[in-house]
Amino acid sequence: MSPDPHAPQRASLQGLFFTGLLTLLPIWLTWVVIKFVFVMLSSISAPWVVPLSENIADSFPDYMGWGKALWVQNTIAMAATVLVILGVGVLARRMVGQRLLVWFEAVMARVPLANLVYTSVRKLLDILQTKPGSTQRVVLVDFPHREMKAIGLVTRVLKEEGTGRELAAVYVPTTPNPTSGYLEVVPVELLTPTDWTVDQAMGFIISGGAVAPETMPFTRAGER
Repeated sequence: MSPDPHAPQRASLQGLFFTGLLTLLPIWLTWVVIKFVFVMLSSISAPWVVPLSENIADSFPDYMGWGKALWVQNTIAMAATVLVILGVGVLARRMVGQRLLVWFEAVMARVPLANLVYTSVRKLLDILQTKPGSTQRVVLVDFPHREMKAIGLVTRVLKEEGTGRELAAVYVPTTPNPTSGYLEVVPVELLTPTDWTVDQAMGFIISGGAVAPETMPFTRAGER
């Protein structure tokens, strides 16, 4: 059989296609994340920013008519939300803000469902911001078998009833969205500890493993 004269051209086109795809993929993913954050932040303040901007535009149609543009309203809403978040951060570092936070938590404690959600999220964030005790915060768990590992975050260490063996509650985030995942209870001796920070673990998970330190542990001590 004679060789196909068009084969090199098809191979070249495939190479160009995959090169372009790999070039655009990180740009597209970055845009998706930024768009998600933009929409989320703007939607918080939109209920009061949109009517306010439309009233101002109606009052001054010759000068403020552009205030009715959707992108203007979304941008103002996002900026307003960011300013509120920054203001809360400044206030939380002052005595008045801390007293208001204590009062708010006391109110939340009296609301049945809100109390459960708020307390759980608050404890999880506090735990992730502090150094772990008897075990490392970022660990590897055997999944789906011993020769494969998943990144996990130790949120608490418990005791097994009857034996007193240490058990770790490990949250295993998923890629590329670490806010979804699952919870495992694993004996501490079956965890593979790491010296990674939570930020390094999040970067590793979100990037699908592309952003990571040069080395990492894999085999537990005593298994070599």
